[in-house]
Amino acid sequence: MANRPVNFIWLIDRSYSMQGEKMGQLNYAIREAVPEMRSVAHDNPAAQLLLRTLTFSSTAQWHHKVPVPVDDFTWEDIQVDGMTNLGEALQLVARELQTPPMPQRALKPVLALVSDGVPTDDWKSGLAALDATPWGKKAVRVAIAIGADADRDVLQEFLGNPELQPLDANSPKKLAAAIRWASTAAVKAASQPLAGSSDALTKQPYAPPVLDDDDDDDVW
Repeated sequence: MANRPVNFIWLIDRSYSMQGEKMGQLNYAIREAVPEMRSVAHDNPAAQLLLRTLTFSSTAQWHHKVPVPVDDFTWEDIQVDGMTNLGEALQLVARELQTPPMPQRALKPVLALVSDGVPTDDWKSGLAALDATPWGKKAVRVAIAIGADADRDVLQEFLGNPELQPLDANSPKKLAAAIRWASTAAVKAASQPLAGSSDALTKQPYAPPVLDDDDDDDVW
């Protein structure tokens, strides 16, 4: 049986509030997670994992626009700049989740949103555009809230499922754990045609990571 594509799209907040350790740790965590994503993909040979990255600040743009097979994917570090135009980012993703360009035989895409702040544009219109696409409604969604200032209500609406919660990444260690989990558990869920939905993320083995706070773990 030919492989069916799983499109994994990172939506990364690169606004000025992400500068310094936050962005440095995010770049490191995703770079380190790529080998684990390859391992998950190899364990699911019926699915072809394709990666892309979209960033948003005062504008939204593709960091990796063309879907790249996970075995060929190389992370390129992101730099901070500008505001937090999440709505524009969601609009761009929505265009890619039409059929075409998404093939009809694809498995559910994965949308992983990472943000540390509050959107500065009309994000609700962007979310409505995403939800209006067939693949947007089917997507496995993950949201990671970096730091105490992240708008959890926005991230909760993005998830679109009251049984799911944004992952809290209030320290470098928790961010690394959240990135690992989003990179592997969500791919496992999307790679299984019968369990490839957001509902799968509320059940084992897709439970979000739980980490204790250590005294020596810096908090953002």
